[in-house]
Amino acid sequence: MKPTYHYTTVLEALEDLNEKGFTYDFNLHQQDIKINPQNYEVKHIYRYEGDTDPDEESVVYGIESVFGKKGVFVAGFSANSDDETTIVLNKLSMSS
Repeated sequence: MKPTYHYTTVLEALEDLNEKGFTYDFNLHQQDIKINPQNYEVKHIYRYEGDTDPDEESVVYGIESVFGKKGVFVAGFSANSDDETTIVLNKLSMSS
């Protein structure tokens, strides 16, 4: 299983991953993950659960490509989440 870190906020998780070299924003460039998932590995996963509002739940992924590009993808986290990239990343994180 991939490392899961516990942070107070999503921003804290993003700052820590940035310090570890995960600087690329995969939210802006998610198409390749959907088309070529074999080129990516989920290195870190952070789940944030909102204290009062389920809509505040999210997941921060630290992703590395086979080409050495390291970045993050932030996704909403809910039972109803059907974002294609999130589905691919969930499968990637479970396969390792």
